[in-house]
Amino acid sequence: MPPSPIRKLVPFAEAAKKRGIKVYHLNIGQPDIETPKAILDAVRHADIKVLEYSHSAGFESYRKKLASYYQRNNIDVNHNQIIITTGGSEAILFAMMSCMDPGDEIIIPEPFYANYNGFAVSCGVKVVPIPSSIENGFALPPIDAFEKAVSSRTKAIMICNPNNPTGYLYSNEELQVLKEICLKHNLFLFSDEAYREFCYDGRKHTSALSIPGLEEHAILMDTISKRYSACGGRIGAFVTKNQSVLDAAMKFAQARLSPPTFAQILGEAAVDLPADYFDAVHKEYTLRRDILVSRLQAMEGVTCPLPGGAFYAMAQLPVDDSEKFCQWLLEHFSHNGATVMMAPAAGFYATPGQGKNEVRLAYVLNGDDIHAAMDCLEAALKEYNKA
Repeated sequence: MPPSPIRKLVPFAEAAKKRGIKVYHLNIGQPDIETPKAILDAVRHADIKVLEYSHSAGFESYRKKLASYYQRNNIDVNHNQIIITTGGSEAILFAMMSCMDPGDEIIIPEPFYANYNGFAVSCGVKVVPIPSSIENGFALPPIDAFEKAVSSRTKAIMICNPNNPTGYLYSNEELQVLKEICLKHNLFLFSDEAYREFCYDGRKHTSALSIPGLEEHAILMDTISKRYSACGGRIGAFVTKNQSVLDAAMKFAQARLSPPTFAQILGEAAVDLPADYFDAVHKEYTLRRDILVSRLQAMEGVTCPLPGGAFYAMAQLPVDDSEKFCQWLLEHFSHNGATVMMAPAAGFYATPGQGKNEVRLAYVLNGDDIHAAMDCLEAALKEYNKA
């Protein structure tokens, strides 16, 4: 089971804090945006006499509201095509376990969300990576790269759109390429859409489930964690129009009994938030992205494409080993009493040796803190490369 590149350096961060060093956490996608009070109040004011199991698919009232949310986003599904999950993580596990057998293969453009590796190990599934490049902003690899990766054991292609860790937003044209491959080879398309609302510069998100012809192939994995800054709620969704897949996933849902009740109440209330809720959130993340990327691009030897979505950026640093550098930042460096924590990028790749000089940064802090974190990083790179 691979360690998490996002969390593996936590002991060094904790030790730095005990020494009195302030740590700017850019390593993890934990937003500092306040969870909407209205959805927390829905939990606080819930009139519950017995905290019962829900239906294994989740409360029908929540699934119906969630279906209306998807319909507003051009995803035509009904509540019977939705299974509420314990976080987006369980939705990903349900997809792998429902559609694949041990020894089957899943193609994933890399770098990718590190826990896909862990989920694949849990399910006995082999990840077949296709490299994307920082030089073109981590765009979808060409179709022939997918063709070469397909084998008799290939069952699915997986994307995260917008992408974690790169922030790349796949276009409708790129999704059409994936559709062509899936239909040609009879593959599932797993689409992790946790960051649907976070698209920048006027770009729009296209869901895999909104593409005609993919009705039997697309599996949507979703979560409220990032959308409503409710990571601790652990509520996600598994959505598909493929009835056979739904039937298989339902067996796994029944085996774990039900998703958590209080968080379903919170998620249901979130669907009723005003339509303009995301306006301020979107503006804030755009500001943070622009600060982070402009500061990184101004540093000598640093490469950082402008992300089109999510709230992550990948940067190539002028260091030989980003994991050693990130650990050094926490163990041996401080600037004005502070340091910065980032996620070494090697853990977001399946190919050994890739991402050695790259890091993922999550722009989940306010603008002043991002500036301070970039001051730390700029000073650190100068000091590290002197040694």
